[in-house]
Amino acid sequence: MELIIKKFDELSADELYEILRARSAVFVVEQNCPYQDIDGKDKAAYHLWYRDEDGIAAYIRVLPKGVSFPDCSIGRVISLRRRKGLASSLMAEGIRLAQEKFGAEAIRIEAQSYAQRFYEYCGFRRISEDEFDVDGIPHVLMIWEK
Repeated sequence: MELIIKKFDELSADELYEILRARSAVFVVEQNCPYQDIDGKDKAAYHLWYRDEDGIAAYIRVLPKGVSFPDCSIGRVISLRRRKGLASSLMAEGIRLAQEKFGAEAIRIEAQSYAQRFYEYCGFRRISEDEFDVDGIPHVLMIWEK
């Protein structure tokens, strides 16, 4: 398993295609949720993924302050090889990168409600009192603080 970390302008066309394909497979097809994945934020992000002989195994993007929230954020979290610890390992890498590259003292996320326990395991805590809808899926606001 290889960890890859690249800024948007470092991605090859093939890498970008594979990232968008993986995100679409999970968020659009698997979750049956038509939404605008290409949201204009990828150009500001660091893209982190694990790759094996079959391609992308897990993926996240890390955004600087002011793009999604006043704090840094992590999003588009997917694991295509589930129950192997890849997503939590990648989240730890994302937190480390946010601190190193963006000086993050806090990282804010909009987590799908069903995944709240996973993010708590990664060190985040829920800060929204109520769930809220994003594209038909219940979410909660969570934060990681140094």
